[in-house]
Amino acid sequence: MPTSPHLSAAAEDFLAENQLCAFTTLRPDGSPHVTPVRFTWDGEAGLARVMTAVTRRKARNVLAQPGGRVSLCQTAGPRWLTLEGTATVHRDPLRVQEGVRRYAKRYWSPPPEPPGLVVIEIQVDRVMGLI
Repeated sequence: MPTSPHLSAAAEDFLAENQLCAFTTLRPDGSPHVTPVRFTWDGEAGLARVMTAVTRRKARNVLAQPGGRVSLCQTAGPRWLTLEGTATVHRDPLRVQEGVRRYAKRYWSPPPEPPGLVVIEIQVDRVMGLI
């Protein structure tokens, strides 16, 4: 079972703020694809979740390299945190529902529900930042 990274209370609080972040995946040619996203953090499981449609580039990149490395970087002024780990795309309705529930709690409204809604789960194993 993966070990969840230990974050300070200040880092946990920062990850609970209503902020956007930059999500980086790798295209099949190896070049980075960076896009703004909203995400949720589950500190107990060491899991970050990104809701998206299965047809979006970020999901297609992860599907092309299951378990590949990705990063999420949240910034607000001089404060920042980058979460790195391995990503997988899930279509399972229970996992998608959990992603939607956490998103609505963090951002005070549910995410958009495009056709093919999936959740990208990132098992975080490295955290860097300045909080």
